[in-house]
Amino acid sequence: MTLSFPNNARSYDETKRRVRFTGYDGMFEVKFFVAADVLSKNLVARTSGERDYLDAFDRMRVKILDVAQRAYNSKRQSTVLLDLSNFR
Repeated sequence: MTLSFPNNARSYDETKRRVRFTGYDGMFEVKFFVAADVLSKNLVARTSGERDYLDAFDRMRVKILDVAQRAYNSKRQSTVLLDLSNFR
C-alpha cells in the first residue's frame, strides 16, 4: 500500500512541543509528529503558541507531507517523529 493523508486534521501538543497529524497505509493508521523547531523559523519561541505552530504547519503542509512520506518509507513504523534532521 501507499501512504495517504486523507484527513487535514492536526493538533498541537504544548507539553512535547510538536504538532500531530495522521496518515494511513491502507487500513493502518500512522501517527506523525513534527517538532516545533521545524515550524518555528519565523516565530519567537517565547511568545509562540498553538495557533502560531498550527498556522506554520499549514504553510509547510506540502513539504511536511513529502518529508513524512520519505521518513515512513525508510522505516515503516506506526509512529514517526519528524525533526530538523528530516528537513535537511
